[in-house]
Amino acid sequence: MTTWLITGCSTGLGRALAEAALQRGDNVVATARDASTVEDLTAAYPDTALAVALDVTDADQVRTAVERGTGTFGGIDVLVNNAGYGYRAAVEEGDDHDVRILFDTHFFGSVDMIKAVLPQMRARRAGTIVNLSSIGAHITPAGSGYYAAVKSAVEGLTGSLRKEVGPLGITAMVVEPGGFRTDFSGRSLQQSADAIGDYADTAGKRRKENDTSHGTQPGDPAKAAAAILTAVDSEDAPEVLILGADATTAHADVLKAQLASLEAWRHVSESTGVKE
Repeated sequence: MTTWLITGCSTGLGRALAEAALQRGDNVVATARDASTVEDLTAAYPDTALAVALDVTDADQVRTAVERGTGTFGGIDVLVNNAGYGYRAAVEEGDDHDVRILFDTHFFGSVDMIKAVLPQMRARRAGTIVNLSSIGAHITPAGSGYYAAVKSAVEGLTGSLRKEVGPLGITAMVVEPGGFRTDFSGRSLQQSADAIGDYADTAGKRRKENDTSHGTQPGDPAKAAAAILTAVDSEDAPEVLILGADATTAHADVLKAQLASLEAWRHVSESTGVKE
């Protein structure tokens, strides 16, 4: 039986994934900053669900969550670093403290979770690490520079991690969703306290008071959870699993534009070599 440890299970994709794994008979360590928000899972699945309070920026709670999950179910087979939230601000508007917390949560929190589970995965020569990113890491919308930056950091880290742990029988992969009907663009979305008028037509359009996307996103979280299960179960899991037709199209458009720019500037790029 597979045991999952999923961060950020109170709502959204984390909740949908926990429910999907439990429904098919897997064990799930369901974590949230407020454990009471996931206790309904333990009530519904008393033998296979464990609710644990976890703030991924708290090193003691990270260690305790892994220890409790391991003690209850014998080990962690799949780690899903899902905890996080959106943050919108023009680069100039971003508050330094807010940005550091953003990176502490998405990036360093994921790193701490990875370091906490890898020793047991290495010992078993088996395991899967799933790191949630976003299509924003590639389309880099105005007003989402800091969020795009932290998710780009997660993707870069995961790419290297995959090469390091692959020979040890461990899989590392990124999940890159587009728009899904979760609280991401609603309750969970944060933004800079102050807006600069000069950015009203760029970053300003994505501020919460101007964004009407919440509740209209095209993606179904339950279907996203099913797709993640399929990828984790696969013997050849992708390095990046893109979720949503919107994300697939956007990612492809970015790659095409990058390739066109590469070719347009190839003569300059290749003019920099040392002449022997």
